[in-house]
Amino acid sequence: MNKHVAPQLNRRAFVIGTAAVGTGLAVGLDIPFGGPTVVRAADGSPEVNAWVVIRPDDTVVIRIARSEMGQGTLTGLAQLVAEELECDWSKVTTEYPSPGQSVARKRVWGEFSTGGSRGIRTSQDYVRKGGATARVMLIQAAANEWKVPVNECTAADSVITHTPSGKTTTYGKVAEAAAKLSPPTDVKLKDPKDWKIAGKGLKRLDTPDKVTGAMVYGIDIKLPGLLNAAIKDCPVTGGKLKSYDEAKIAGMKGVKKVVKVGDSAVAVVADTWWHAKTALDALPIVWDEGENAKVTSASIAQWLAEGLESGPAYVGNQSGDAKTTIAGAAKKVEAVYNYPYQNHATMEPMNATALYTADKCEVWCGTQNGEAAFAAVLEGSGLPAGKCDVHKQILGGGFGRRGQTDYVRQAVDIAKQMPGTPIKLLWSREEDMTHGRYHPITQCKMSAALDADNNLTALHMRISGQSILFSLRPEALVNGKDPATFAGLNAEGDAAFGYSVPNLLIEHSMRNPHIIPGFWRGVNVNQNALYVECFMDELAQAAGQDPLAFRRKLMAKHPKNLAVLNAVAEKIGWDKPAPQGVYRGLAQHMGYGSYVAAAAEISVTDGTKIKVHRIVAATDPGYAVNPAQIERQIAGSFVYGLTGLFYGGCTVKDGRIEQTNFDTYNSMRISEMPKVEPIVMPSGGFWGGVGEPTICVAGPAVLNAYFAATGKRIRSVPLREQNITFA
Repeated sequence: MNKHVAPQLNRRAFVIGTAAVGTGLAVGLDIPFGGPTVVRAADGSPEVNAWVVIRPDDTVVIRIARSEMGQGTLTGLAQLVAEELECDWSKVTTEYPSPGQSVARKRVWGEFSTGGSRGIRTSQDYVRKGGATARVMLIQAAANEWKVPVNECTAADSVITHTPSGKTTTYGKVAEAAAKLSPPTDVKLKDPKDWKIAGKGLKRLDTPDKVTGAMVYGIDIKLPGLLNAAIKDCPVTGGKLKSYDEAKIAGMKGVKKVVKVGDSAVAVVADTWWHAKTALDALPIVWDEGENAKVTSASIAQWLAEGLESGPAYVGNQSGDAKTTIAGAAKKVEAVYNYPYQNHATMEPMNATALYTADKCEVWCGTQNGEAAFAAVLEGSGLPAGKCDVHKQILGGGFGRRGQTDYVRQAVDIAKQMPGTPIKLLWSREEDMTHGRYHPITQCKMSAALDADNNLTALHMRISGQSILFSLRPEALVNGKDPATFAGLNAEGDAAFGYSVPNLLIEHSMRNPHIIPGFWRGVNVNQNALYVECFMDELAQAAGQDPLAFRRKLMAKHPKNLAVLNAVAEKIGWDKPAPQGVYRGLAQHMGYGSYVAAAAEISVTDGTKIKVHRIVAATDPGYAVNPAQIERQIAGSFVYGLTGLFYGGCTVKDGRIEQTNFDTYNSMRISEMPKVEPIVMPSGGFWGGVGEPTICVAGPAVLNAYFAATGKRIRSVPLREQNITFA
C-alpha cells in the first residue's frame, strides 16, 4: 500500500487497507501541519494547521480524531495540544473531523481508532507537535506584522508579546496571517515537568453538555424526513434468515417497508422506532439456525477442558524447563480456573443513521473506529471514498463493542433499499445483547513447583479458549498464534509478566466456539490477572508465606510492578492488623503499557454475602495528562470489574446467548460500590494507557480477600453462579 491514502483512492483499495489491520490503517503517517493555502473551517475561520482552528474572537477549536466514550480522551488530547499551543484554556472547544475528510487530505489526522487504551498514548507525540507548530506559526505571524525578530516574541494564554516593546496581540488577530505561513520542519516539545495545562486535573470539556442534556449521541440524531428501523438477526451466529411473512404486518400503524438485511436479518422501517419494533415483533420469521443451535455452555466447557490436558498449543512465554521441574518438585501445586463470556452492555444500544443516494452515502453514529466505520460505508454503498463520509458522535458507552461496524453496515444496507430517505437503525436491548462481541471464554490450568525451601522454581500456565484475533482480525495472527491472548504474560513489551520464575511455560490451546468474541474493556488482561494473581495467593499459602512477601521475592527485576504493589500495600496498612471482621487481598498486573495494583478490604456474612468496604488502587501510566480523570477512570474500572466478577457471565443454550436484558445481566448498584482510593504515581519515561488496565486487578484482589476471610478458593466466575452476592 502507498505511504499515503490519496484522495482519489478507490473503494476496494480502502476497504482492503482498513481490513488489513482492523483498528486502523497500516500506512505511515506524514502529518502536514499547515501550508501557504488557507484552509477554512465551516464558519470561515482559518485553520492554522489540521489540529488548530482559531476564530477572530480568540476561540481555539482543537480537532480530536479519537472517540470520546466517557474515558476522557477528548479532554486529555485537547490539553496536550493546548499545552504546546500556549493558548487560553478557557477559550478552548473541540470538534471531530470526519474520516472522509481525513482520507481526502492524506490522513492528516492520523489514526481514528480508540481502543486498547491507545487514544492518548499512541497519538500524544504528533498532537503535541500539532500544537507546538501552530504556536510557532502564530508567533512568526505577529513578528512579521511588527517587523521584529521572532526570537523577541513570546506567547502565553493566546497572547503574543514583543518583549522589548511590550506590544501585544492575540491569536485571533494573527491567525489569518499564520495560516498562510509554511510550517516549521521541526519543533521542540516541552518537558512534562514544565506543563501548565497538561498534567493538571482540569474539568472535562464534555461534562456540561452531558449534564444539561445538550449532548447529541448517535441515538439522538434527527434529520428531515427521517424514518426509523428495527432489526432482528438470526439469534444463532452462523444461522440464516429462511423466510418471513410480510403480509401479516402490512396494515400495522406507521409501517413503511420490510427489508431483508444481508443473509441473516430482517428489518422493519416505520415512522417511529416503536412502531417499527412493534411490527417486527409481530412479523412471523423462520430461521435456519444450523448446526450451531446444538451448542451449549456445557458443550463449550467440555471442549475447553479437553484443551487443558492435550492437543497443540501456542507458546507465549517460555524459559527453562517448567514441565520437568514440576514433575520432580518437592511440592506441586495445581488449580484450574475459568472465565466466562461477558457482554459489553453499553447504555446506548448499537445504532446508526444512514442517508444513501446514488451520488452520496453518509452515516451518523457513535464509533470507536471512524476509519473502520468509513470502510463499512464504502463497502456497503459501493460508492468511492470521495462520495462517502461518517459523522462521529459522542458514544453512549463503547468498552470495545463500538470498535466493530456490523451495525453501520446494516444501516447502510437498509438505506440503500430506500434511497434519499434517512434511516435511523436502532437495535433493541435484546438485539444488542444477543449479538454482542463477547469477552472471550477461557479456562486455565495453573501448575507450579516449590522446592524444599518453599521457593517457586517453576510455573506452567495453560490457557484453553477463544482467540479474539482469530474471529475479528485473522490477518493479525502470528503463525497462527494470537499475541493478544498473552496480555500481561509476555516476556517484555507493554503487557509483560511481572514475576521472575526460573522455569516458565505459558501457552494457549486455541479453541473457538461459534459465539463471536470481542475486545471487552480490559480484554485478555482481565482473566490473565485473575488466573495469575489468585494462583500466586495459592502458592503463598502452600509455601506458608505472606502473600505480599511471597510476591516481593519474585519481583526484584520488575521494579515498576513492585512499586505499585508496595504503594497499595502501604496505604491499606498491610503490615498492620485489619479491623475486626475485615480481610484483605492483593493483586498486581501490567497492561496497556501501565502498571497497576489493588488491595481490597472485605467482610463476609454467612460465607455468601460479600461487602467490599475499600479498594486502594495504584496506577503508573508513565505520564499523567489529567490526574483527576485518571482517578475517575480507576474508580470506573472497579464498577466494571466488580460487576463482571459478581454479576457478569453469559451462558449459551440452543446456540444463543441466554442473557438478553438487564433482568438477567445485572450491574452493580451505588450501594454496592466500595470506597476507591486511587494512587496515581506516574514515573515518567513511557506512555501507558488508563481506561482499561485497572479493571483486571479488581477480581483477584477481592477473591484473595475472600479466601482470607473464609479459607475457600473461588476459581470460577461470576460469583452469582455460586450463590455469592454483594451484602
